Amino acid sequence: MVELLGKGVYLLQGQILVEDADKLGVEKVNQRLASEGLPPLVSENIEQEQARTGTIAHQILTKHNTTDNKKDLKLRFDALASHDITYVGIIQTACASGLKEFPVPYVLTNCHNSLCAVGGTINEDDHVFGFSAAQKYGGIFVPTHQAVIHQYMREMMAKCGNMILGSDSHTRYGALGTMAIGEGGGEIAKQLLKRTYDIAYPEVIGVYLEGRPVLGVGPQDVALAIIKAVFKNGFVKNKVMEFVGPGINHLTVDFRNGIDVMTTETTCLSSIWRTDEQVQDYYAIHGRPEAYHQLDPKEVSYYDGLIKVDLSRVEPMIALPFHPSNAWTISELNQNAADILRQVEIEGRQQIDNPGITFQLMDKLVNGRLKVDQAVVAGCAGGTFENIVAVSQIIGQKSLGDFSLSVYPSSQPVFLELMNNRAIENLTIAGATIRTAFCGPCFGAGDVPANNALSIRHTTRNFMNREGSKPDHGQLASVALMDARSIAATALNGGLLTPATEVENCKSIPEYHFNRQVYDNRIYQGFGNPHAEEELVFGPNIIPWPKMRSLPENLLLKVATVIHDPVTTTDELIPSGETSSFRSNPMKLAEFTLSRKDPAYVGRAKAIQNIELKRQELVAVDEPITEIDHVFAPVLADQQKTPEQLWQFVKETGLGSVVVAIKPGDGSAREQAASCQKVLGTDANVAVEYATKRYRSNLINWGMVPFTITEADLSKFGIDDLLYIPGIRQSVQQGDEKVQAYIVNSAGRVAIELKLENLSKDDRDIILAGCLINYYAK
Repeated sequence: MVELLGKGVYLLQGQILVEDADKLGVEKVNQRLASEGLPPLVSENIEQEQARTGTIAHQILTKHNTTDNKKDLKLRFDALASHDITYVGIIQTACASGLKEFPVPYVLTNCHNSLCAVGGTINEDDHVFGFSAAQKYGGIFVPTHQAVIHQYMREMMAKCGNMILGSDSHTRYGALGTMAIGEGGGEIAKQLLKRTYDIAYPEVIGVYLEGRPVLGVGPQDVALAIIKAVFKNGFVKNKVMEFVGPGINHLTVDFRNGIDVMTTETTCLSSIWRTDEQVQDYYAIHGRPEAYHQLDPKEVSYYDGLIKVDLSRVEPMIALPFHPSNAWTISELNQNAADILRQVEIEGRQQIDNPGITFQLMDKLVNGRLKVDQAVVAGCAGGTFENIVAVSQIIGQKSLGDFSLSVYPSSQPVFLELMNNRAIENLTIAGATIRTAFCGPCFGAGDVPANNALSIRHTTRNFMNREGSKPDHGQLASVALMDARSIAATALNGGLLTPATEVENCKSIPEYHFNRQVYDNRIYQGFGNPHAEEELVFGPNIIPWPKMRSLPENLLLKVATVIHDPVTTTDELIPSGETSSFRSNPMKLAEFTLSRKDPAYVGRAKAIQNIELKRQELVAVDEPITEIDHVFAPVLADQQKTPEQLWQFVKETGLGSVVVAIKPGDGSAREQAASCQKVLGTDANVAVEYATKRYRSNLINWGMVPFTITEADLSKFGIDDLLYIPGIRQSVQQGDEKVQAYIVNSAGRVAIELKLENLSKDDRDIILAGCLINYYAK
């Protein structure tokens, strides 16, 4: 089904894989090509470095690199996208840094806080702010319920050979020939200020597709098979996945998009696919034929690794709680349900630190078969035209009885076409609930299951509590990811887990017609036409960022939490769901930081922050007072200092907190996972590694130091320990990659080496300034 090759491989004429083509030589390679009916190479020799330039990724990255340096890229994007969880903070950051006009098309969608069901007016206040910003700075504004962010970007903004940056982790339009990256809001703000996105040239992993899917297998099945193979081993982490091979010809564009959007769950940086006549038709259908041109690897291309997928061997899949990589074939689960569910229960309970909650799956076995409680097909992954048509074809107008199925078309044009071909009619008669374009089920703000319920969903993620349950209220529900086709089969079977390959599927897909008038009548198109005289409209919940100090000479940090989970998600760092309504109020949102993982973190962080604020007041008036000296006493226990020396030390040593974890930052691009820590006075993270580049970038842009340590050193940290880092400002300033620090507690002082790896000069300057806003203010 999925094979991995952990070393370099050549792709010849876009079709033939050869590991050692450079050693074979052109003559033997051409013989191989002739045997496959392919044309010979024009090149007279095969060299690895030259072949690296043959990938589609290289062609696009080179086009967007603003410097001659081919190793350290400085990229400018063709378009930007944000939704209503993130755009307020981004625009506030850019405004504080001198924004006058959006320099490229910037799409503001309203697909997350669409329901406006929490907090009175605060969600709609954000939407009013967004519209005023689109008018003032020349943006594109997509009102609520019109489209989820990524469907709109596919339909209206993607273009072959372009690059798009979005403040959502599932920013992926590779199947349409667009390299797209999901990042934190700080990186969007940089682009708005005509700065660059700085990365080392990434490795490119080939994803070679062959064969064709069997009837009943959908894009989520292929995606979950790939994620299962590559997530835990980090095979594509921070790399580009380039999809090639003859199997692409057997996939519709909707099918490709469904695989592509899920590449985020592999932790890759971006994705790109070769394009063909089907992509050309897609652009023509959407009224943008000029957006197409053919993208192919050159006659010789070199990949740093390979994922080989035989589409004909992919089976219907299910990803059990609490990660998309926890995937099994449905047939395997049905044959060994008790053993597999018991194993997942044990692993899940190990992740839960709440004794009042018990994660259960075994109670969902009925005569040896898993029976689920609810089903949802939604969002950028599930809510596409072909997925919903497939659900309609499988279910028809047969009664769903008391089984709950909710379907969310991904855009109003998709909704309209589903009405025109009567798919909506069939599903409505069957008993399904049809909703508007809304991302709620993907992040805990729509169709929240009952306590202890298991929901199957064709959405993007199934992290713990991401479906909306509140563990601090004694609640726990869970989600398993599946393809829409098998969800339909399961719904038809009353919730008993059933693969779509065991029910009747329709082979034909009706032709899709896109009606652009839906958008023309509703979307505000302001790019290139800013109205500087317009005022931004602030609701009472939209609060400016608090002032943040620059990096002090020394840091003395209280360990506010230590997380021993193998991976910590951004949902655990800052919950999604109804808390997202407070995204525009940094102080209120910060109160939810780590609330589902370590509820005491906020109190610990605020306690040391209050002392630091008092220290800053005293320093500002140069008034030495001894009432805060006790905080420094453990660090200075073996040193004799005069009152003057002590006061100098206090002036130069900033107090704060630190988050210690094994591998933080998997999942969402939301910058609030970092900014909420900063608002509470956290100055650093200490990790064995960071799950994603985007989380590490968020830490940097909010002025926090992203330290790394060895796994053996993790055991040295305990909650309420002090971490003393002398001379940290000088170390950051002079480019040190290792810093000597000390853990101080009741047992004494232990030296520890902290690593400051892969920080650019700009990264270091932002950390020195204290945050991106301070950096640009200078």
